Amino acid sequence: MRELTAENLKKHIDPDLLGFETTDDVEPLKDLIGQERAKDAMEFGLKIKQKGYNIFITGLTGTGKSSFAISSVSKVASAERVPDDWVYVFNFDKPSQPIAINLRPGDGKRFKNDMRDFVEQLQREVPKAFNSKAYDLQKNEIVKKFQDRKNQLIQQLNDLAKNFGFVLKETKTGIVSIPVVDGKQISNEEYELLDDEKRKEIEAKAASFEEKALQIWKDIQNIDKETRDAVHELDNSVGLMAVGHLIDDLRNKYAQYDGVMRYLDSLQRDILENIDSFRSDDDEDNQFPFIMRKNKKDVFKKYSVNLFVDNSNTNGAPVVVEYNPNYNNVLGNIEYESDFGVAITDFTKIKAGALHKANGGYLILQAKDVLTYPYVWDAIKRTLKTDKIVIENVASSYGLLSISSLKPEPIDLNVKVILIGTPYLYYILYNYDDDFKKFFKVKVDFNDVMDLNEENILKMASFIKKHCIEDNLRPFHKTGVAKVIEYSTRISEDQNKLSTQFNDIVEILYESNIWAEVDGSKVVMAHNVEKAIKEKIKRVNMIEEKYIEYFKNGIFLMDVDGEKVGIVNGLSVINLGDYQFGKPSRITVTTYPGEEGVVNIERETKMSGHIHDKGVMIITGFIGNRYALDFPLTLSARICFEQLYEGVEGDSASSTELYGLLSSLSDIPIRQEIAVTGSVNQFGVIQPVGGVTHKIEGFYKLCKVKGLTGRQGVIIPEQNAINLVLDDEVIDACKSGKFHIYTVNTIDEGMEILTGHKMSDINERVKDKLRSFYDILTKEKSSDKERNV
Repeated sequence: MRELTAENLKKHIDPDLLGFETTDDVEPLKDLIGQERAKDAMEFGLKIKQKGYNIFITGLTGTGKSSFAISSVSKVASAERVPDDWVYVFNFDKPSQPIAINLRPGDGKRFKNDMRDFVEQLQREVPKAFNSKAYDLQKNEIVKKFQDRKNQLIQQLNDLAKNFGFVLKETKTGIVSIPVVDGKQISNEEYELLDDEKRKEIEAKAASFEEKALQIWKDIQNIDKETRDAVHELDNSVGLMAVGHLIDDLRNKYAQYDGVMRYLDSLQRDILENIDSFRSDDDEDNQFPFIMRKNKKDVFKKYSVNLFVDNSNTNGAPVVVEYNPNYNNVLGNIEYESDFGVAITDFTKIKAGALHKANGGYLILQAKDVLTYPYVWDAIKRTLKTDKIVIENVASSYGLLSISSLKPEPIDLNVKVILIGTPYLYYILYNYDDDFKKFFKVKVDFNDVMDLNEENILKMASFIKKHCIEDNLRPFHKTGVAKVIEYSTRISEDQNKLSTQFNDIVEILYESNIWAEVDGSKVVMAHNVEKAIKEKIKRVNMIEEKYIEYFKNGIFLMDVDGEKVGIVNGLSVINLGDYQFGKPSRITVTTYPGEEGVVNIERETKMSGHIHDKGVMIITGFIGNRYALDFPLTLSARICFEQLYEGVEGDSASSTELYGLLSSLSDIPIRQEIAVTGSVNQFGVIQPVGGVTHKIEGFYKLCKVKGLTGRQGVIIPEQNAINLVLDDEVIDACKSGKFHIYTVNTIDEGMEILTGHKMSDINERVKDKLRSFYDILTKEKSSDKERNV
């Protein structure tokens, strides 16, 4: 048991020991502070290339996880090989399944441009070749050659028809034979007027004629086919002459790529098969009816190249940070456009996702965002499992919607995924997702504190200098740096630790710079930092001030002077998220004969948590172990947090409740000017708790508004002395004797401070009271037994 001095209440940083006047004399920070474990794990995770060794970076928000991930990965990636480009090209055999081709970095863009130039030349050269006089002469010669043969056969057919009494006449439906009677062609009406015998004669001649003319007709049809084939062969020859050298140039340029060679072979075959598309404005290529219907202007689109992933300007392996990881942004998508009310698409509308862009490198994602967007997490796991990136409509892939679409060829995956998230998310995934531990085998664990030593103090100064440069802040005077470091210990709630929640520290740097500007100072001094901290608190502590006002006006009942039996002032912490503060609470205890034991009223009303309930049960164990070894414990007690409306959790009030119980049992009053916090075990040993700084400051503010008497103070566990980082006002009050802070190791020490009585006296009174309770109940039970008899 001891009373702490002002030197024990905060870690004081001597500015004169920093070794500089302002941060202008300090080198800017070039590395991460205080995360040696994380740096070693990250280095290992980036070195190992085996499957499944993806990385999960975990730690509290504001510890610099994201910036560390980007800087660490970028450093490693810069020394690695630039991955291939990827393009999608038209699949001439299966138009709905575009083909993926990988090329060396930069060759993808060159191939796209070369194909664009090729199509432009195609549009010029092919029509020019077919509009030439040479082509017309060759075609006319072929047509004339076959036409002469055809004319001879037609003459034979006419002669044969004449011999059978018919004349051949060409109509819209083809060549028909017309009967000749008496040297005159007859019409259908005249034919019907002939007698039956004459008609039968004509029909017999017609049958004989058709039988003999059949072979001539076949010969004529063969000549027509030979004509078409000859013209088609000529067209192919002319077309090949027009484009063959262009395709050969492409073959020579990209001979090292088998995929390109196969594509160019299919390209040449398609051009020759559809050579008329280059000659006529009337033809239309309907490769994809309905969804993929093409207009005339799209005839040449299938010969273009979709530059899917372009690494021509990439230095080293790609590092992709996706801040909006929805399904399409991560896995890629196929875009559609409306054409007269019909959704259409083609292979040029296939868009790359973050996995494609990071392929061959690193992809950094926020775990919370990945888990928030539907289907993304499952898709990432599936991709890591198969080492293939499949682009598909998300609704179709999950059977939610059936739509005819493209099925692009999957791309091989080689990427290391880095997820960033909280410890809560990490353990949820590790324990409830069997795939997680298979694919994320490297944990990079960020600590929220680091040791307070000379090295880290100088690194903090370098950290401040870095932000002065990057954010154009005024240099910090050594006194300002000392205050920032002291503020860091306050965030860590440990005199021997500095906080690594750098976002909070950076905010103070920015705000201190503004207050220095208001003062017209060229450097940021200590009072500017203090002003920034106070103003930051002022913006968010309205609820705390409301509580203090309620105490001051007597709405919340609590005495900070005098003595009372069974009433003790406890301390708790309210955390609002952006601000936390200490809230004093009045705890009352009543005791009387009975066998109910210690009853927690909050538990009975379902306003307490399990840990608080456990603390109350421990109190029963302490009472029984110390006072009821030679007679049964017959006690009914009620413990209550007065005017508590929001519930209570934690065991930090268990010692406070025990003090109140001992006071009630011994009838010895407790000093109301002393507030208490601390956990206790069944043997009366005081155990450390959290939030002691805020608890002490909360009670100090209450005493201040009610009037400081010089007797007020707080009792805390001895182990928590190291956690004190109190406000200077509280420290000054302690220094001047207006406020006191005591540390204790046992319940006995605390009771002696609270009551002014020796613990031996208190123990004797408590035991006497409990024995009297036992005697009362024993006597009552005996009387009941006699009455029953």
